[in-house]
Amino acid sequence: MKTEAKKFIQLKTTIPGPKATELLRKKEQNVPRGPFNTLSTFAAKGEGALLTDVDGNTFIDLAGAIGSLNVGHCPPKVVEAIKAQVDQYIHPCFHVMMYEPYIQLAEKLNEITPGTHHKKTFFLNSGAEAVENAIKIARKYTGRKAIISFERGFHGRTLLAMSLTSKVKPYKFGFGPFAPDTYKMPYPYYYRKPSGMTNEELDAEILRRLEDFFVSEVPAEEVAAIIMEPVQGEGGFIVPSKTFVQGVKQICEKYGILFIADEIQTGFGRTGKMFAMEHFAVVPDLITMSKSIGAGVPISAVTGRAEVMDAPNPGEIGGTYGGSPLGCVAALQVIDMLRQEQLVERANVIGQTVMNRFRQLQEKYETVGDVRGLGAMVAVEFVKDSETKAPNKELTAAILQECHQRGVIVMSAGIYSNVIRLLTPLVITDEQLAEALDVVEGVISELA
Repeated sequence: MKTEAKKFIQLKTTIPGPKATELLRKKEQNVPRGPFNTLSTFAAKGEGALLTDVDGNTFIDLAGAIGSLNVGHCPPKVVEAIKAQVDQYIHPCFHVMMYEPYIQLAEKLNEITPGTHHKKTFFLNSGAEAVENAIKIARKYTGRKAIISFERGFHGRTLLAMSLTSKVKPYKFGFGPFAPDTYKMPYPYYYRKPSGMTNEELDAEILRRLEDFFVSEVPAEEVAAIIMEPVQGEGGFIVPSKTFVQGVKQICEKYGILFIADEIQTGFGRTGKMFAMEHFAVVPDLITMSKSIGAGVPISAVTGRAEVMDAPNPGEIGGTYGGSPLGCVAALQVIDMLRQEQLVERANVIGQTVMNRFRQLQEKYETVGDVRGLGAMVAVEFVKDSETKAPNKELTAAILQECHQRGVIVMSAGIYSNVIRLLTPLVITDEQLAEALDVVEGVISELA
C-alpha cells in the first residue's frame, strides 16, 4: 500500500458529521426506512469523481450513483445545456406539444445502438419503466405472453420488473404475488461452476436447459422475449462468454423470440464499448437504457427494430414525464462527451488499472476469491476460504464501512452481498483513481 498524503480526500469529521447527524434525525422522522443508503451523510457538492458532504468532507466516488454518472458529477457542458433549456421551456409534455430535443435524441440513439437496421426510440423516466415498456412492446408485436429472464438478474422494483428480478431479499420478499408468465433460467457463473466442469461445458449445459424448458415448461411458441443483462450488475458483475450470449440469441432467432438487452447499467461506455452487447457481436431486437444516459437527470429509453417498436397503437405506450426536455438535452451532451473526450476508451484504461490492483490482492489473500469485470465495470468477490468459496458477507460489509470512513465511496452487490463493485465515473483522473485504490487496498489488506 502506498502512503503518500491524500490530495483529493479531505475528511474534517467522522462520518456522519454534526450537520449530517442532524439531517439523519430529520430523515428518520420524515422518510420511510425502505429506501437504502450507502453512506450516512448528505451531499453538498459534486464535481467529476469527487463528492463533498454537508460537513465539508470530500470523498472520491467509485460508485457513480450506481452507474448513473459515467461522465461524472455536474459536467459543465451538461449543466450549461440544462440551464439553457430551462430558459426556453421545462416540460410542455411530448404528448401535448412535441419538442425537438426528443427527436434529436431518438435519432442519435437509433444511430449509435448496435445494428444497422431501421430503429425507433421512445423515452420514459426510469430503468424499470423502460423494462416494463420493452416487455409490453414485445408482447404486442409477437402476440405471446411469456417472458424469460435469468437467475441473479436485476431489472427494477416495479411489479413486472421485480417479477423479472432474481434476488429475493431485499427486492421481492413480502411483495408478492408477482406478475404471471415470467420465468427464470440459469446464467453462467464461472467462478461457482460445478467442480470439474469447464466454462464451455457450463455454457452448453445452460443452453441445453433453455431448450429443454420449451419442452418441459412453456412452449417456445408462447414466449415473447428473453431479457438479459450483458453483464449482470446487481447480481455481482457476472460476465458471460461470447459463446453463451450468442447461443441465447440463436435460440431466440430459432423460435421467433425477441432478444431484449438490458443495458441500463452497462450502457454508455461503462464496459469499454458504447454498449456491452458489442463485446459479444450480438444485435438485440430491443435495448433498454437509463442511468448514465442523462448524467443524473431522470430519463430512460427503449430502442428497437422499427417494425417491433411500431406494434403498439397511439396511446398504448408513453407517460406524462417521459423524455423530459431536460433529460433529452442532457443525454445529447453526454453522448458528445463520451465521443469527444474518448471516455469509452478511457473505461478500458480504468478497468485494467483496477483489475491489476485487485488481482495482486487476490494472490495475497485467500478471502479475495474472484476478480472480474468488463471495462470499467469491475468487482471483487470475498469468500471465507478458497476451497469452499463460502460467501463472506460480513467481511464485505466491514470493508465498505471502513472505506467510507476513509473517504472512498464503494458499494456492494451479488446475490450473497459479498461482492464490492466499482462504477467509477469515467472522468476520474489517474491521480484520483490511484488515491482511491490505495485506500481500498489498504482496507482490504488490514481486514482480509
